[in-house]
Amino acid sequence: MTSMAVRGNIGSYFTEGSCKPERRTPAMDREILKVGIYVLMRSKKVLRGLSVKASSSSSFRSLDRINGRKVNGFSVDEAPYLCNRSGTDEAVHAFQLGRFLGDRFVYRQTFLIRSYEIGPDKTATMETLMNLLQETALNHVRSSGLAGDGFGTTREMSLRKLIWVVTRIHIQVEKYSSWGDVVEIDTWVDAAGKNGMRRDWIIRDYSTQQIITRATSTWVIMNRETRRLSKIPEQVREEVQPFYLNRAAIVIADDSNKIDKLSDETAESIRSGLAPRWSDMDANQHVNNVKYIGWILESVPLNVLEDYYLTSMTLEYRRECRQSHLLESLTSMKVSTVAEDSNIVNTRLRKADLRSTHLLRMQEDKAEIVRARSEWRSKRKHK
Repeated sequence: MTSMAVRGNIGSYFTEGSCKPERRTPAMDREILKVGIYVLMRSKKVLRGLSVKASSSSSFRSLDRINGRKVNGFSVDEAPYLCNRSGTDEAVHAFQLGRFLGDRFVYRQTFLIRSYEIGPDKTATMETLMNLLQETALNHVRSSGLAGDGFGTTREMSLRKLIWVVTRIHIQVEKYSSWGDVVEIDTWVDAAGKNGMRRDWIIRDYSTQQIITRATSTWVIMNRETRRLSKIPEQVREEVQPFYLNRAAIVIADDSNKIDKLSDETAESIRSGLAPRWSDMDANQHVNNVKYIGWILESVPLNVLEDYYLTSMTLEYRRECRQSHLLESLTSMKVSTVAEDSNIVNTRLRKADLRSTHLLRMQEDKAEIVRARSEWRSKRKHK
């Protein structure tokens, strides 16, 4: 395992079994600052190791020796991001970088759920999950050696001023991770018709290896300047085809099952005046597709957000959205009358207590941006 040595004798500043300093002097502060700068410099070069070992001249103890103690009353014995799940000497891959599995078709990345990625119920939000899926996909392209100068584009795409845009995403969540949990995400790609690409994901709980989320998506190519859809050039197809894997995270029996369009008459709740911000824009100069989820949920009744889990979501992207646009969010909720989702044939069938239909549209001309469909389960009933 690659380790990162910490220089400077700072171990003597702490009493045995305590995190409180014995004494603080200006000299100590300067030494701690130097150590901090050194660690930051070294961390940019060393990403494969997760342990921190003291140099021979330092009495600062390694993380291995810290494990087993309690900090603020909590045991850190089995923190999954500090030790290997298998207990072997094989290094756990760094959270910032993923790795290809043996056949190099599947790319795997590990993430720690941060405090700023959880919602009011102290678990990761749907937006957090979507962001992690997107990050894994981008790193997959970059690690494959195909990355061009764009946002997830290949070299041949960059030469032709082409970008990927998502047309459909479907995600199923069995369990939401909590703050401090570690998740493991696998992703791969396959062809979707003649001019599309499908990308799938599976999220596992790192400690239990239980699959807690599945997702699938469809992508097409757009010209970056004209903003028009394009066929996949043969040169681009030759780049990505060696990475295609004929495997599905979610098998959808009828992919043509479109989402009904809501209107002022059929929507039960309408929220107007939603304005994209500069921070909502991505590197391709349009609103990041994850941002739409928050606007969609703006028109969901508060009691649903408080009392139900969002367990499934399908989004169909119809057009781009820019910062200058004002948006409207429409939602229609209904009690589920279907015991199980017959559209999904390879995953464990789950009952939904509520089903909802959504529409995100331009406020001025009512042009559609996103249609969506969601399923919800009661927090009380499914505890």
